Amino acid sequence: MTENPSTPNRDSDLPYQPAVGSDYPDRHSLANEIHSRPYMRLEPPLNISHIATLSGEGGAGTDHAHVARLCQVLGAPEPEPEATHHWCEVDSIRFRWERHTEFSTYTFITPGDGSEPFSNPAIYRIPEEWRAYLPGKLLVALHIEVENRDQPVRDTWTIADFFGGNTITGSTLSEGRAQAWTDHQIYADGFQRILLRDIDLDPRRAGRLIQRLLEMETYRLIAMLAFPLAKTALTRIGRVEQKLNLLIFELSKTSAPTGERELLAHLTELAIETENIVAETSYRFGAAKAYHKIVERRLKDIRETRLDELQMMGSFMTRRLAPAMETCETVATRLESLSRRVARAGDLLRTRVDISLEEQNHDLLISMDRRAQLQVRLQQTVEGLSVVAISYYLVGLIAYTAKGASKFGMPWSPDIVTLVALPIVLLAVWSGVRRIRRAITEKHKDGA
Repeated sequence: MTENPSTPNRDSDLPYQPAVGSDYPDRHSLANEIHSRPYMRLEPPLNISHIATLSGEGGAGTDHAHVARLCQVLGAPEPEPEATHHWCEVDSIRFRWERHTEFSTYTFITPGDGSEPFSNPAIYRIPEEWRAYLPGKLLVALHIEVENRDQPVRDTWTIADFFGGNTITGSTLSEGRAQAWTDHQIYADGFQRILLRDIDLDPRRAGRLIQRLLEMETYRLIAMLAFPLAKTALTRIGRVEQKLNLLIFELSKTSAPTGERELLAHLTELAIETENIVAETSYRFGAAKAYHKIVERRLKDIRETRLDELQMMGSFMTRRLAPAMETCETVATRLESLSRRVARAGDLLRTRVDISLEEQNHDLLISMDRRAQLQVRLQQTVEGLSVVAISYYLVGLIAYTAKGASKFGMPWSPDIVTLVALPIVLLAVWSGVRRIRRAITEKHKDGA
């Protein structure tokens, strides 16, 4: 079948032009992600040194610059400015760098020379001044010695001698195509050791198997970073729980508003401490859970089976890794439960404080109502006295006027004029005071 000449392909010089619609902006980067960090083709015998350094989420630039310096020393191409992984081969040295979220891995591969395992690690082919100033904190350091199938078969005791006579674990890997041994110990040079024997591995399968072993050990230790944090958090959570239990007991005995406000202040302190623990542990616990899943997948990928009478590498590894991850998960669950308890206790205490305040406000309103009634009564009394006083002065003025008018021949007696004017004045003053009070009241209502 011949290829349609109008169909673009990888070897075409024509510019890329999609036949249907327009591309999503990140389509190519998303599609090419499957090709990133490919497996290498590896043929035993090999000396492999693998390092992982924890430099944090902000350490990518420093790690990239350090890799560029090594490439300059080796005379190899430098990584692209935004690259997160890079590999090169110079003078029989293969070098691979990968930048992850919070750590970087450096893998060095050199051909084996047939010498005794672990006597000539690949890392010592790299300049010492570069190794001495490796950014970040060293977390993983591993030597893998890969022997070819032509090497004489050794017994378990001879293999144990390569590990300082320590107790070793061993497994048959990749459906019987390889065998591996290790003691999970850190030696004087700071590295752990794995001896891998090729039985029937092609270069691609060997590359996949070795990368899975490296990733398995790397992600195991990265996941274990959460374990010390979990133990520390467990102690802090216990103290907060004790304080919370005591506070809830005091809450059941306290009825005074002042005591409730003090308890609320203490509860707020517990809430702050709980949230501090959550902030310090949530990222690490989440990362540990993700890394642990990767380790479990890599253990399945290597297809491990029992070798002689040795304990398998995977079962020895998970013997402590699984309980540590369960501890982290338990602490995370307990911390979430504590956060909910603190929130519920806070809601309960705030409700009690609100009820107490409402009762105080109710009593205050009743007191204000009584005072208002007293003020109304007093106002009415004052109004009555005001009517009498005003009427008294007006009647007095009328009496003086009548007396003066009698001197000029007024036919009526001043006393009779005063007597007749008295009820009229009282009625007029009382009516005027009521009209003024009504006008003020209506104006107040309109303003409200």
